[in-house]
Amino acid sequence: MSKLTISLAGVDYDRTRAIFDGRVQVDGCEIIASPMTPEEAFHRAFKFQEFDVTELSMSSYMSQVSRDGSPYIGIPAFVSRMFRHSSIYIRTDKGIDKPQDLIGKIVGVPEYQMTAAMWIRGILQDEHGVKPADMRWRSGGLEEAGRKQNVSLHLPSDVELKFISPEETLNAQLDRGELDALVSAQAPSCFGTNDKIDRLFPHYRSDEEAYFSRTGMFPIMHLVGIRRSIVDRHPWLPVNVYLAYLEAKRICYRNLGQVGHLHTTLPWPVDEFAKARALMGEDYWRYGATENTAEIEAMTRYSFEQGLTARKLEPDDLFAASTFDLPKN
Repeated sequence: MSKLTISLAGVDYDRTRAIFDGRVQVDGCEIIASPMTPEEAFHRAFKFQEFDVTELSMSSYMSQVSRDGSPYIGIPAFVSRMFRHSSIYIRTDKGIDKPQDLIGKIVGVPEYQMTAAMWIRGILQDEHGVKPADMRWRSGGLEEAGRKQNVSLHLPSDVELKFISPEETLNAQLDRGELDALVSAQAPSCFGTNDKIDRLFPHYRSDEEAYFSRTGMFPIMHLVGIRRSIVDRHPWLPVNVYLAYLEAKRICYRNLGQVGHLHTTLPWPVDEFAKARALMGEDYWRYGATENTAEIEAMTRYSFEQGLTARKLEPDDLFAASTFDLPKN
């Protein structure tokens, strides 16, 4: 019997590489894998639905699910996670020394609904009492002019969001001081060249470790989605794809702990791996809906409170039901 041929897109991370290079197969499938940046995968998935299995922005996916529905159904393989205290850049000449100083300031963001920005706004509100409506938001391309939103926005009336000129970039406006701050997953190119630009949390690692110790949360950025029309025809597919991502992550963990020869181009990766596990637990890069209850609850709450979703979503809205109950050995 021939296998089901499916296309797969996303980043060739160390935790997904075994799928991209063929060491891990999806049972019953022939995979056509296309490694690419998150930005390219999101654009091609949300605009054109080009791929059968694809990495998706968690925030944009939730927005779609809550409104018109998504052409994809999620599996809880959270291939991108990142603490985000490092992602707030400020002008040091605008009187910003602490989070509360952002109140009333003009803050740039490439896409208002992007997952990194959603988490940052949630953390600023929960941890520091700074609400999204306390800032004046500007959106546009970070380094390239003309960037557009991947999903439509329906923001609360008290949130000011304006789009910068399609000929302008957020980096240039921050560099000139037209923005007071910037929220961005990627560092602007003026960071490191303009001595008036710094991070709001310059010692972000210690701040992020303290955040994890308080909350137990490791923020989720991206998930994996499977085209719903294929799942309707092949209901076994979500679990098979999910098991492949779990196996690829297990291979990654094994390589990170390999001390005989190093799998990463860093001098002490095994020690860093051990430190991460000591702080965050053995399976610190957890997959699974029930294993990430706190993060999912925070994301769905932030998204609804910030007007990104039309209703407060539940895990059952987001993930294929079969992935909640995997067989046990």
